[in-house]
Amino acid sequence: MSNHRANRRTPVRSTVPTTAQTPGRRAAGGRRRAAGKPGSVAGPLAGRALGALPMIPTITGAVAVTVAAGGTVAAGPGQAAADDVVTASGHQQNGTDAGIDTTRHSRSSRRSSDVNADRRVTLSRDSERDARGDAAGRRVQSALDTQATQRNAALTNLARSAEKQAGIIKANMWHLPTEGYHLTARFGSAGGLWANNHTGLDFAAPTGTPIYAVANGVITSTGFDGSYGNKTVETLDDGTEIWYAHQSAIDVTVGEQVTGGETIGAIGSTGNTTGPHVHIEVRPGGGDPVDPFTAMVYHGLHP
Repeated sequence: MSNHRANRRTPVRSTVPTTAQTPGRRAAGGRRRAAGKPGSVAGPLAGRALGALPMIPTITGAVAVTVAAGGTVAAGPGQAAADDVVTASGHQQNGTDAGIDTTRHSRSSRRSSDVNADRRVTLSRDSERDARGDAAGRRVQSALDTQATQRNAALTNLARSAEKQAGIIKANMWHLPTEGYHLTARFGSAGGLWANNHTGLDFAAPTGTPIYAVANGVITSTGFDGSYGNKTVETLDDGTEIWYAHQSAIDVTVGEQVTGGETIGAIGSTGNTTGPHVHIEVRPGGGDPVDPFTAMVYHGLHP
């Protein structure tokens, strides 16, 4: 039998080095290994066509060469976007990152603007609060000034009224009927000197000593009256009569208006008397006499 050699397959040259054996090479010992059927399982590389795996390093190297040359590759997911930029310093900045930076800057600007707006609102509110406080303070001060003015006016009117009343009181004050005196007979005294009990209060002083009006009033009677001697009668505003007796001189006339402390005559010893003095009687409403000492004390005098 003739032993024909099988035709050798022309090997496919590849620029990619591979360690896989190609079909048609002789095995050690001069025999050829049987080539498996296409698509059959051949060890750990089952499911892959022969010669497919050795191309992966070649493709990877080509991509690396292309990127290093400054080009871009649009070869599906996971590759750089078309707007990615390789800077001169070798750092890559893509459009998405730039957009994020711009957005962050915009947000930061908005936050700064919001803070400034809040500050302006706060300052405006503070200014309005201060303005309201100032206005309220002015209103309170104005009210206080008005109250002070009214109070001062009221105090002024009260002072004037008090002065007027004081003048009236002073004018109506009772006065002692003479000066440099001593009391010689009191109201109600009894004895042979009087037909009845004594009806007045005697102020003894030298003849000619002035006699003063006890209070404000009008002269209603003057002249000689028996045991009273020279007598003057003054009627006060309340109708009380004051009798002044034993005068050496009468210096007023009937109908004359006199004031308390005004001189109306002089001390003497006319009438029924043992010595110079002025006999004072107090007759409320022109009626019966009362104790002059008590009346004078009641009006603030100390005979």
